[in-house]
Amino acid sequence: MFEGVFVAIVTPFKNGNIDEEALQRLIDYQIAGGVNGIVPCGTTGESATLNHEEHDQVIRIVVDACKGKVTVLAGTGSNSTHEAIELSQSAKKAGADGLLQITPYYNKPNQEGLYQHFSSIAGNVDLPIILYNVPSRTSVNMDPETVVRLAKIKNIVGVKEASGSLQAISKIINDCGKDFTVLSGDDPLLWPILAIGGKGVISVTANILPTKVAAMYKAAANGNIKDARSLHYELMDINDTLFIDTNPVPVKAALHLMGKIESELREPLVGLSSDHLEKLKKVMASHGLPAIKEKV
Repeated sequence: MFEGVFVAIVTPFKNGNIDEEALQRLIDYQIAGGVNGIVPCGTTGESATLNHEEHDQVIRIVVDACKGKVTVLAGTGSNSTHEAIELSQSAKKAGADGLLQITPYYNKPNQEGLYQHFSSIAGNVDLPIILYNVPSRTSVNMDPETVVRLAKIKNIVGVKEASGSLQAISKIINDCGKDFTVLSGDDPLLWPILAIGGKGVISVTANILPTKVAAMYKAAANGNIKDARSLHYELMDINDTLFIDTNPVPVKAALHLMGKIESELREPLVGLSSDHLEKLKKVMASHGLPAIKEKV
């Protein structure tokens, strides 16, 4: 259920509110592009600045749009265990297929604290859970040994790994067994992680290039090393450019340039500098992506 390309979908805003029509169009674009699933309310979806009502609203829209088509892995993490449980229960009620649970940020629990946090969520919500390790965002790294402990809990079925350590990821894949799903949390590492036994990606780049990201995954899954490697290098520049500023600032700018969403971000995030915007336009053009708007 949680293998392949999952897009970490942006949350489009219009006049300060969720732009439901734009979100629906984005989901249609992703499904047509061949992705396997949608991840609403993650880092790329600006979950940190969504209130609970908006959080539930986004997940409901995505579930309704994806029903019977692709899997919905809802971001319901928090640095408060109680809040993560509440958000997760709401996502289950909305019809999400699974939950993406980030390591608690700011309060920096130790490894035992991480174990207790995730095991509490798993014990209170009967849905499959994908753990999410992204120390660059949270300032806490979940050790492979902790992932191995958590993998023994029935409904903890995988991890989105964005630590950047292929050594740690290799240990998780080796020690957790073939039924545990490891997804790349970094677009540039999709091909290397697939090569060592990973099962997919939660992708930022797929927001704008779903067909290419899906093609790379399919090539790797089918053992077509030549095509997978070629697409890996073809996507290098756009993968890098989408992180010239804090995610999701560049990818929302790109989607705006493509005419798919308004340029709105939630403060404290602000738009790209003019230099970064010009760089983004050039890289987009090299991939055949239209830039129909002049200002972001």
